[in-house]
Amino acid sequence: MIRTRRLGKTDLHLPILSFGASSLGQEFRPVALDDALESVRVALDGGLNFIDTSPFYGRGASEVLLGIALRGVPRSSYTLCTKLGRYDLAHFDFSAKRVAESVDVSLHRLGTDHLDIILCHDIEFVPMQQIVDETIPAMRRIQQQGKVRYIGFSGYPQKIFPFICDQIDVDCVLSYNQYTLQNTRFADTIPYLKKKGVGVMNAGPFSARLLTNAPLPKWLKEPEEVKAAARRAAEHCASRGVDIAKLALQFCLDNEDITTTVSGSANPANIRNWIQWASEPLDRQLLAEVQAIFAPVRNIGHMEGLSENN
Repeated sequence: MIRTRRLGKTDLHLPILSFGASSLGQEFRPVALDDALESVRVALDGGLNFIDTSPFYGRGASEVLLGIALRGVPRSSYTLCTKLGRYDLAHFDFSAKRVAESVDVSLHRLGTDHLDIILCHDIEFVPMQQIVDETIPAMRRIQQQGKVRYIGFSGYPQKIFPFICDQIDVDCVLSYNQYTLQNTRFADTIPYLKKKGVGVMNAGPFSARLLTNAPLPKWLKEPEEVKAAARRAAEHCASRGVDIAKLALQFCLDNEDITTTVSGSANPANIRNWIQWASEPLDRQLLAEVQAIFAPVRNIGHMEGLSENN
């Protein structure tokens, strides 16, 4: 069974590998309904009983399909996280009024009376003082009503974490694509978060397919030299009979300071592989060799959101 770690000061113990439901919203490719529903079943059967979604994923489709997949599954057997504030590529609304509406809509779609975690989604795209002054206080009111157990925020630039946590308390945060084989900038933020007692979650161990053998998506923002290094690293792993995705996932799971790493797919075979990999030891020699390949492009990322938030 997959190991668990405690999330900050909360009473949640999450599996070190969690199921990301973004793919259920057809964010990356068309998804067959049967595959979507089976992916959730395979994840739960394999111990990935923390599920992360958002109204943004599929513009509601991910939450709807997840709600259908979870029908009849005892609510106490899984932990559920969704988000608020981002509803389309360029549509953000972190107002207190929308916080209340968004939570109620998510509860309806997901077929539950409470969420375990709710996160402000991609806060780097807006002037972040609103999150401190309006959004998080509104989320605390929802928490007091019993609709949400814990609250936090998510995003890409590391600057967002001290900006918020220096001003107001949150229970947990989610960083994505910033703790991977190629980019470990989140590692520099984690000690700060631990000192604050903030729960630490990581997403995107494959960095939007960069660290897999799959074709890279056209929208991938990483510079060409990063993509080239990733291809060399993948070929090196293949020469050792290893899928680079396995090394990428195990590297994330190995960090004891990260409660959970969220990984998403609507392909049940992928999820079965991840569950198997999570039970196998990390090849530290191969890891060192791959890190050497990435050394010239280590921690090179891209800009997300407003320039002042990066």
